[in-house]
Amino acid sequence: MMNNANEISRQTKLYGYIGEHAGASRFSAVINKMFKENADDAMMIPMNIRADDLYFTVSNMRQSHLNGAVISSEYTQSVVEILDEASQLVKRSGMCDIIYKEDAKLRGDIFSVRALNEHLKDLFASKIAIIGINPYAKAFSFLACGFHVSYFHENLEELMAFTEELEIQNADLNRLASGMSVDLSAFDVVLDFSEMMHFEMIEKLPKHNIDMKNEKQFSALKQRATELGASYTSADMIIEKLCTTAYRAIKK
Repeated sequence: MMNNANEISRQTKLYGYIGEHAGASRFSAVINKMFKENADDAMMIPMNIRADDLYFTVSNMRQSHLNGAVISSEYTQSVVEILDEASQLVKRSGMCDIIYKEDAKLRGDIFSVRALNEHLKDLFASKIAIIGINPYAKAFSFLACGFHVSYFHENLEELMAFTEELEIQNADLNRLASGMSVDLSAFDVVLDFSEMMHFEMIEKLPKHNIDMKNEKQFSALKQRATELGASYTSADMIIEKLCTTAYRAIKK
């Protein structure tokens, strides 16, 4: 087990937390606390990596001392092309947020969307509004069994193509664009997986409004929730749940 000085031995399993501002996140500290509480000889190291250095850093994991890495939200799409192997969820969604090194090969999977799914169940949420069609929206849709999901996007044709690709039957499709007046208060939760820069068209929000951005990333949902006096939850605000899910994935 790790000693009280948190010293690293040759047997210590090392993991990275890779992000543009990894050092500013509590993720590594929370995971390391879990390692210590469970007497695991393991440690997670925050790694501040610029976008230009991401490919080199992740590729070199194959020859490094790292046993794997957790990927911050801003890089979850970029790392997919570097993987040697990927879970079906990674292949179908186009994102990856946890990497395991096995026999000098990198295998990718997704944990954060599973943690989000559990968080929504803890909120007793049923009616979910998803904004956007990015890989997070895809991954969540694949895991959304038990939720009543409505989809929102600026372009209805793109939204139709999105739900057809995911083979979603009788999808509830809705346009969300500038100049409109939209009331989302009938939903239990709004999940923003879009790249939209403002939500001025939304007049009312529900009790829970969530995106998977960290505090260093701009959040249009946070901005609109503040303007409307509604609650907002970022990835950093559910970090304990994210870390618990990541810990279980690492220990498998």
